[in-house]
Amino acid sequence: MFQHRDHMGIENGHLTIGGVDAVALAEKFGTPLYVTDESRIRANYRRFKGAFPDADIYYAAKANYNLAILNILALEGAGADVFSDGELFCALKAEISPDKILFNGNSKTDAELEMAVREGIRVSVDSLDELQTLLKIAEVQRTEVEIAFRVNPDVSPKTHPKIATGLKTSKFGIPHAEVISVYKEALALRNIKPVGIHCHIGSQILDVAPFADATRKMMELVDQVNRIGVELKFVDLGGGLGVPYKPGEKAPSPSELADAILPVFEECTKSLGIAPKLILEPGRYIVADSTILLARVNTVKRAYKNFVGIDAGFNLLLRPVMYDAYHNIVIANKADQSPSDTYSVVGPICESGDVLASDRRLPKVEKGDLIAILDVGAYGFSMSSQYNGRPRCAETLVCDGRAKIIRKSESYDDLLRRQVIPSRLK
Repeated sequence: MFQHRDHMGIENGHLTIGGVDAVALAEKFGTPLYVTDESRIRANYRRFKGAFPDADIYYAAKANYNLAILNILALEGAGADVFSDGELFCALKAEISPDKILFNGNSKTDAELEMAVREGIRVSVDSLDELQTLLKIAEVQRTEVEIAFRVNPDVSPKTHPKIATGLKTSKFGIPHAEVISVYKEALALRNIKPVGIHCHIGSQILDVAPFADATRKMMELVDQVNRIGVELKFVDLGGGLGVPYKPGEKAPSPSELADAILPVFEECTKSLGIAPKLILEPGRYIVADSTILLARVNTVKRAYKNFVGIDAGFNLLLRPVMYDAYHNIVIANKADQSPSDTYSVVGPICESGDVLASDRRLPKVEKGDLIAILDVGAYGFSMSSQYNGRPRCAETLVCDGRAKIIRKSESYDDLLRRQVIPSRLK
């Protein structure tokens, strides 16, 4: 049976989100359907900002770059951590100030760097090769580019290997032992101005100890960078704070994260007599639990297991397949009923791995029931695809008891959009 949350509950046996009946939403907009609660995004952001009142919060746009969500966060005062020209385009469209955007990434194209320079965006440089490319672009555009270097701090974040980004074996960042030499090189370049230092150790981290370790290593580097004459405007410690996906799972709060890293940061900056801005990049924490995915039951099959076939698969929610991720499952039209049997929830994709939830205790499931997959706001729609020729679904935003479409569902025409048939084939 579903356990109430601050922004979700049960009314007349139906699951509600933001005070709106999920069954009514599915009937009005169809399924599959992403549903996001605006008030939850704002509350999560304010909770994080409250723990770090003097820091700048750069939302990790990769988690969900829907323009409505970016606009909400822009209105809350957030900046943005972007990982592509597309994310940068969306952040600027949402009127996030260019001076509160950091362009991150390990393999930026020349075109992406040209766009960043043209728009006055700070760049987190990931390699010496990238530094030289950026220098040439800045010279052509006759401008100065403010940069940070992304550091690989060699810290184990104790998370899924595919989202551990601070290990020495990771593709991201400059090894911490080589960082001072690259700052010295950057200081000698006319069109490049190093003003920051940056790291990000991973995602879905459920222990603050790795954050504390990374902060200590980074502040040791801040000391050394300061000694060679770099005037740091900011220290960006990245994001990665995890959320409790599983029932009973514990995750640290932003306040606990602050208790782990702020003393180290503040002690170092005070001893050096400097005052760089602290930047943090939460993504998952801000949006994960704000959103559910509604899907209709197509079929219930008793075979090796009890399979529940729904109209959403890993084309719309990749995390369970890619990361073996757990997402809570609720029968939205039977949210007040107790479990009666064990089911595995599967999608319509032509892959045996298209399993969204294995061996879950649920009320009796029947064709036509409405499945709600919880906590899908981070890396849900943003990782979706048109695999198997399935148009992507709509996204809705719930606010003050009402729902509005924030992304229309795709049509068959969208499957063919941008395709061109050579005349000889007609």
